Amino acid sequence: MDNLFVFIMAGGTGERFWPMSRTATPKHLLRLLGDRTLLDDAVQRALGVVPADRVFVLTNRNQLAACRAAAPSLGAGQFLAEPAKRDTAPAAAFATGFARAKNPNAICALLPADSMIHDSAAFARQLRAAAQAIHDSEALLTFSIPPTFAATGYGYLKMGAALPTSPEAGEMNVVERFVEKPDADTAEEYVASGDYGWNAGMFVWRAAAFLAECERLQPPLAEFIRDFPAGDPADFLRRRFEHLPKISVDYAIMEQAKQVLAIKAEFDWDDVGAWTALPAHLGQDAKDNTLRGSHAVLDSHNNIVIANSRTVALCGVSDLVVIETPDAVLVCHRNAVQRIKNLQPLLPEELR
Repeated sequence: MDNLFVFIMAGGTGERFWPMSRTATPKHLLRLLGDRTLLDDAVQRALGVVPADRVFVLTNRNQLAACRAAAPSLGAGQFLAEPAKRDTAPAAAFATGFARAKNPNAICALLPADSMIHDSAAFARQLRAAAQAIHDSEALLTFSIPPTFAATGYGYLKMGAALPTSPEAGEMNVVERFVEKPDADTAEEYVASGDYGWNAGMFVWRAAAFLAECERLQPPLAEFIRDFPAGDPADFLRRRFEHLPKISVDYAIMEQAKQVLAIKAEFDWDDVGAWTALPAHLGQDAKDNTLRGSHAVLDSHNNIVIANSRTVALCGVSDLVVIETPDAVLVCHRNAVQRIKNLQPLLPEELR
């Protein structure tokens, strides 16, 4: 499809993967799972769907140079920088306005930069099919990830009526409602029911359909999209972007949209949200330790060790996360990884 534009959202912060991630080098800029950054992995997947001139990385000015270095397959002009820190609704309006200015019939796919998907072929097939499914529709579309456990760290989608679709797209349903991160008992109920999927934050819509929803729900975003210039947007962004409402696209648009559809993902997906996600991708030894870099381990099990410059030695310990960098070392219980972000105010400024 020559009117499909893919935007990779790469503006996140670096809190949960400290000390490797920092404000200037968040998760998507790290080589956590291999030789490529998560951002470059996302770019390579996108290049399997559309040509490079319709793949864009949407980031912020503080990360612009690092994003360009982390994804060398794209030219410098394919990186778009937000001039102020807002939220995902303004980012979605930025992407939609930019694409619409290039092609009034544009279809936009917005994808996170920090997810891990191994089955790129299935991903590409379903993304193309998603764009085709809403080609003449006023609906907004997202992807539903079949839950593999009762996660309390993800939002959920309640699936409604099934809709006719193509073999390439797979199952497609009306989304009845968006559900915030549940407690453990509620998550168990969701998974057992079979009626819920994880909300992966991947969206596809016609620019005109998203604009219509913004007109109804968020007029400032609609005005921004309508006024977006066809030429260099730098001055326009400087004047207008920081005044947009600071709100997520889920709250602002998706949860209140007239019709939201979801395609059930047939590809694997992991948002790699914490250090404890690494064993699934990096493997484990006979004592369930995940080890990368120089290490020595004695009578220890179920640990995660990432050594970048020095040797990490463990002796008689279990259930720890130990991350070594040249200027900091994290020692954390596996059950506390979601609290790493709470360390930020306690750290010296130069280590944040």
